[in-house]
Amino acid sequence: MADLTDPSIGEAYLEVRNDKSETNWLLLDYESDRSDKLKLTQTGTGGLSELKEALDDSRASYGYVRVSYSNDKESTREKFILVVWIGPNCKVMRKAKISVHSADVKNVLRVFSIEVPAREKDDLNEDPIVVRLRKAGGASYDGV
Repeated sequence: MADLTDPSIGEAYLEVRNDKSETNWLLLDYESDRSDKLKLTQTGTGGLSELKEALDDSRASYGYVRVSYSNDKESTREKFILVVWIGPNCKVMRKAKISVHSADVKNVLRVFSIEVPAREKDDLNEDPIVVRLRKAGGASYDGV
């Protein structure tokens, strides 16, 4: 099991979910290669593109992001995504634990529209993610 007892994780989660806050993402990393304890590494206000830059190719990490997009000229939607990052140079034993640890992370970062598994930073390009969010969001008036 992953250890998510650090209180700053829950606080950052609530901050990202808060509509009045500019913070729109958080990043969780393991304390060390051998540890199953997750810690809050970073938060930010620059959205998915900023989170992408914070990811390390040698690590497995979890991101939680508020994504804003427009369905039409009059409306903007905000949805949340869970990013499960396994960098291309991540160690094999860490990769092996990700599926089990992801379930533990989902018990803390509970509310999200879609999960985005990412192995390369290109997996986190915003346009395809917004298409998936639109499909997951129900009503779509632009044929997506």
